[in-house]
Amino acid sequence: MAEAHSLEHLVQALRRLPGVGVKSAQRMAFHLLQHDREGALALARALDHAAATVQHCALCHTFTEDTICHTCLDPRRDRSQLCVVETPADQAAMERTGAYKGLFFVLMGKLSPLDNVGPKDIGLQKLFERIDAPAQTPTGMSEVREVILATNFTAEGETTAHVIAQALKGRGVVVTRLARGVPVGSELEYVDLGTIAHALVDRR
Repeated sequence: MAEAHSLEHLVQALRRLPGVGVKSAQRMAFHLLQHDREGALALARALDHAAATVQHCALCHTFTEDTICHTCLDPRRDRSQLCVVETPADQAAMERTGAYKGLFFVLMGKLSPLDNVGPKDIGLQKLFERIDAPAQTPTGMSEVREVILATNFTAEGETTAHVIAQALKGRGVVVTRLARGVPVGSELEYVDLGTIAHALVDRR
């Protein structure tokens, strides 16, 4: 039946979302069709518009509707610092802290040999080109003086940070890594041992 076919297509489309299985996708589909047809149409229009207009920033690789995003164009940002993150969500988290005033580069992924994700599959080459590009300054040298590696503290994130750090040796930039430590307000007995060990090594 055409109706069942359309419903199954909707369920399969919703399953593309991370962490959404068959049952969750079915619940979403049934809710939208039974209780919120207007919301379903609004969602469809928003997805269609975003897919047609959102692109990658030519400088930092994040999502934007313009050639260059508003963060890269902001004259108040410290152009000597470049923070490397895995995703636009990670960039948003850094922004919410209010503690970082530099620029970003979004890899749109992380190295994962087990998933066949290599350097060519994420934005590594664009990152290196961004760092190597001479700025419009009297010296003609790159604006970037420090690269802050803010990839996640997972095996893949650590591998990605290591590969970037090795590749940037000899490029005339300082490479730093986000510090790891015990979360504020936590009690040691409830913190995982890996976090405690890293906090001890990175003590100051």
